This record gives sequence, C-alpha cells and structure tokens, in this order.
Amino acid sequence: MPRRLTALLALLLLAACTGGGGGTPEPAAEEKPGTIVVASGRDVTGSNGVRQRLIDAWNRAQQKAGSQYQARLVELPGSADEQRSQLLGALQSGSARYDVVNLDVTWVPEFAEAGLVRALPDDLVDADVIDPVAETARWDGKVYAVPFNSDVGLLYYRADLLRKAGVEEPYVPEGFTWEQLRWHITTLDDRLGAEDFANGWTTQLDAYEGRTVNVMEAFATAVPGLRLVDEDGRYMGAVEQLRRGVREFVRRVDPAYVSPDAKKHDEAESTSEFTVGRTAFLRAWPSAYPTLYRAFGKRLGVAPLPGRAVLGGQNLAVTTTSERARKATELIRFLTGRLSERCLLEAGFAATRGSAYGRSPRCPAEISAAPAPSPTGEPDEVPRGDGGRPGLSDLKLRKALERAVHRPRTPLYGAFTQTLITQLGPLVETGSADEDELDRTARRLDEALRRALPG
Repeated sequence: MPRRLTALLALLLLAACTGGGGGTPEPAAEEKPGTIVVASGRDVTGSNGVRQRLIDAWNRAQQKAGSQYQARLVELPGSADEQRSQLLGALQSGSARYDVVNLDVTWVPEFAEAGLVRALPDDLVDADVIDPVAETARWDGKVYAVPFNSDVGLLYYRADLLRKAGVEEPYVPEGFTWEQLRWHITTLDDRLGAEDFANGWTTQLDAYEGRTVNVMEAFATAVPGLRLVDEDGRYMGAVEQLRRGVREFVRRVDPAYVSPDAKKHDEAESTSEFTVGRTAFLRAWPSAYPTLYRAFGKRLGVAPLPGRAVLGGQNLAVTTTSERARKATELIRFLTGRLSERCLLEAGFAATRGSAYGRSPRCPAEISAAPAPSPTGEPDEVPRGDGGRPGLSDLKLRKALERAVHRPRTPLYGAFTQTLITQLGPLVETGSADEDELDRTARRLDEALRRALPG
C-alpha cells in the first residue's frame, strides 16, 4: 500500500505540473530506425560543447557502420526547475517525442515512479561508477538512469587577498570548517580596505534549487548521517534535527559574513559577483572553474567545501514511449562509458567514473577539439593535464564526490524542494533569528514536510 500510495501521489503531482492528467504513457510496441532525440539542459561547456561532440562521435560511428540511426541533441531553455516542468509536460502529454532525457539526479525517483522512463540493464552502472554517484541511478531496486556527469559543491577563494591580509598558508587546510572561514572573513575585514574587500562569501540563495542545495549542505553538516526520507521517499525527519539544521543555516546567511546580494543570486550571478574581485569566498560547482581561472589565474584557490557538500549532476534515461529504446540504450552506454567520461572531465564536468581521474587515456582529439574561446574571444588558457587543473586536481575532485551527500530521494522531490525554499525564505531575508524563532521555524518546516511527503 505505501508504494502504491506514493505512485498515486507522484502521478497527481505530474497532473498538477502539466495541466492535464494523461496517465502513464504506454510503452512503444516496436523498434523503429530513425533519429534518437536527446533532451537536455544547457551544456555549461558552451556552444558545440562536449555533449554535442560526444553525440557527433557516436553519429560518425553509426554512419561508418551503415546504421539507420542517428542522434540529435535538443537543449531545453530556462533554469533546472523550468526544464523539469518542460520534460514532465512533454512526456506526460506526448507533445514531444524524446527518446533520451538528461535528468537532474533528484528527478530520477519521480520520473521512474510515474512510469515516464524505462528500467535499464544493471550493467550500465558498474563498479567503476563512484559510489554516491551510482546511488542516484536506482529507484525501487532497478536502474532507471545512468550517471552522465556529476557535480559537487566546492569552495573557491582569493588566495591573494588572504596573503595580503597576513593569513598564514595553507589558507584552507585539510578539515577546514565554517568557523575557520568566518574567522578568515573577520581578519580580511579588519586588515583590508574597501578597495580590496567588500564581502566575505557569496553563494546561491535565490528562491530556486540553489537555495535548497545550500540548506541541505547546512543541515547535513549540523546533523551527521541526516536522513529526511526513507527508501520509499516517505518523510522521517524530526523537529530536533531540523532545529539544528536551521541554526547552522542561519549562521551561514548572517549578514556579517555573506554578501547582501546572495539572496537574489543563482550560479551565474554569484560567479559574476566573485569575479568582480572584492568577495573572498564562493560556493560553486566545478563547472565555474574555467571562468574563475581565466579571471584570477594563480590568485585563485580551490578547496573542498567546509562541512558536507551536496552531490549534483545529471543522469541519462530512456523514455517509456521511445520507439528506439534498444538503440537509445546503446547510445547511453557510449555516452557514459570510460572514454566519454574522460572527455567530460577534460571539458570541465565532474566525471562519474573513477577510471576517468588520474592517468587514464586522454580524450581523442576529434572529441576534445580545440578549447572553446573565452567570453572575450581570447583562447581558453586554463591548463589541462593528467593532474587536473591548478588548485583543483583530479584527486581533489574525486575525493569531494566520494564524500558528497544526497538530497532527499523521493518521487515528490518537487514538493520537498518547494517546501524548503518557501519555509526558509524569511531567514534568508533577515539572516538572523533568536532561539524562539529557530524553534518555530523548525516546527513549521516539520509540519509542512509532513504534508508534502506523506509517510
């Protein structure tokens, strides 16, 4: 009964998102040659990015083999939240014939439970896939989506500002904590003038998924081993856990330390603020590295995020209605294979496979191509090699992925994240709360999550 109830709730949510209740799509009856359409969000590696180049490589191999199949990438506009709504609407209504969809790791249970994507062969997620990343592929004991590229929160910092303020190296040592970060910010504020330093740190606190990520990183740091849902996605949190998490989150949004503009920033805006040059620390994904290195060069430092970092990334799934499901699965096997993952890593993504890191075979020239030009039109001068990027080695990135924590895995993730964003909005605005307000917020959040995630 709980499983059937969860499935029903997921379908009700789909109807609410799409404006209609079309029911679970029927699987296609037979395999038809033709174009495999891959729907995905924007490729952060730019136009003709690495995802497109990988698909081009697969198409060349198909053409050489005389295959009747080709693949075509369709990039969806808007934020991740908007892309989710577009995919839900298209698959539920049948308004778009997508064969492969690139899902955020948090969407997999929802799409699987609603019958919008197919179960895939277990061997697509083998022992080479990094453990926390591999967990995002499964729901209800089956593989529904294969990890394509991963993500994890990192701490970027201005090494030159810390040096100028007299902070001793290493500026961000092993085991660096949020308390130490606040101490650094206080030191910078005391010792540097306004021409050099304006803000301690910045992040993504606008009312979208970025806020949820920041909240969950605070919660996971404050409550080791935190689990807000069980394996079926049903709520199992407690007020005391939420109180500790809310207290840690408030410390992170204290106006004495965080940029006043962070409350309205997404990833692009927070990165832009940091590149202006008067903000000392930035929480961002690995994909921000090329832009930041071009701006600061050796003045840029990169470290694991203090406390716990949230796992991000996207997984590839085959739609239930695909008329080319067998060949689409073959395409996914290529796109998520060892060589493809190395190409994704070299292009700036976090690879999902352990074999991609370190001295693995380099990405073939016909896929890696020339680095994309910077926004100024100048060549991309970000060094690449077996050791990774300066300050962000392959080993450092892989270790960060291995320690990353999941957001709650539930078919009702959309309801969960919207609840969190809404309930903690007042704290983002004020950046402060006394103990009574912390207690009231935790209790309101607990009640709202119990309504959003029946258990």
